[in-house]
Amino acid sequence: MSAEVFDDRRCILGEGPLWHPERSQLFWFDIMRHRLLSRDANGPLGWRFDEPVSAAGWVDTDTLLIASASALWRFDLADGRKTQLCALEQDNPVTRSNDGRADPWGGFWIGTMGRTAEPQAGAIYRFYKGKLHRLFGEITITNAICFAPDHSCAYFTDTSTQKVMRVVLDRDGWPEGAPVVFLDLSDDGLNPDGAVVAEDSTIWIAQWGAARVAAYAPDGAFLHAVDVPGVHATCPAFGGADFRTLYVTSARQGLSADVAHDQSPHGQTFAVHGVTEGRPEPRVIL
Repeated sequence: MSAEVFDDRRCILGEGPLWHPERSQLFWFDIMRHRLLSRDANGPLGWRFDEPVSAAGWVDTDTLLIASASALWRFDLADGRKTQLCALEQDNPVTRSNDGRADPWGGFWIGTMGRTAEPQAGAIYRFYKGKLHRLFGEITITNAICFAPDHSCAYFTDTSTQKVMRVVLDRDGWPEGAPVVFLDLSDDGLNPDGAVVAEDSTIWIAQWGAARVAAYAPDGAFLHAVDVPGVHATCPAFGGADFRTLYVTSARQGLSADVAHDQSPHGQTFAVHGVTEGRPEPRVIL
């Protein structure tokens, strides 16, 4: 399996890939440029916002839920209109949104973090049935939010700890008990970033600084890794006609000028075909 360039636009901080199952279209973000990106048969697409945007869920064919630095929004793809659903740490100028993903119950989990990764400034929330609920706090860099296919648990990480956590969920999707360490990557010097779970319950984790996405079994055993050209792989998503294509965003942020030159692959978005069987993202219910 080899990665190919899906979109050659070089993001400062590419994040949040989402395959829209009704549109058969990938969306993702360049957080630092405040942009939602996509492409269709006619070529590249983009929408600009007033502040950082980082993650999305799909509501219907023409509507996304989008997380920004200060709020969650209903966003109309047809005309670009956005309507605020709720504030997200709107009174805290230190933080912005980061990783997020829809849960199997129609909710949406979203993490925040300090704009310059201030220690323990972030938190993880769940937007569910029109209300925002704080789940976990004192997180430095929220990432790897994803869910088991059998709805039994959620995963997330504070990238700064190099540990991926697992938390049991009740029948309504709320955390039940304290999170426990699922995967400790500190001995390997690896930094977990965004993650997604495949149909067979393997968790695929982008690893910042390692130019790869690695797959781990439900018991935490390392299975294999897929290399990508961008050294800072940030987040994977399954998509394509059969959900066997792994899309991976990447970043130029933090790289020296001689590494992140204009012809380098860093910050581009990649596709790896025939990886394994993924799953469509759940619809967000507003």
